[in-house]
Amino acid sequence: MKRKSHYYAKHSSEYDIAFFDVDSMDIMWHGHYVKYLELARCAFLEDIHYHYHIMREQGYAWPVVQLNVKYIKPTLFRQKIRVELGVVEYETCLRIDYTFFDAQTGQKLTTASTTQVAVEIASKEMQFQTPSSWRAAIEQYSGFCPKE
Repeated sequence: MKRKSHYYAKHSSEYDIAFFDVDSMDIMWHGHYVKYLELARCAFLEDIHYHYHIMREQGYAWPVVQLNVKYIKPTLFRQKIRVELGVVEYETCLRIDYTFFDAQTGQKLTTASTTQVAVEIASKEMQFQTPSSWRAAIEQYSGFCPKE
């Protein structure tokens, strides 16, 4: 997974790995990583005041069309993790890079990326440019960093 060097916005959140997310060896099951991507993404969307209810009110759904995960080190039961995300594209789609870290040691555990596209709910048509309300929300975020 190729990492972009520029992030338009960054966000960080922490989570404790619960028992129901691990297998019999106390290692987080690979499919549960997607849940933590969603939790981190939702925390970011709340911070920019453009969560999924607002997206729907604006007339758009935002399905994930691509997901990539690279597992580096196992994530364990009761481990506190920090998920850092960086928005690498927001004008044509929402593309986010994620990195999972052990919150205490800072050791990198997992990297991932997701791509979401705006789909107009009424017509079910994919948009080739994100809605202006989305672009305005992210550009007004205190952590927004435009390309120079």
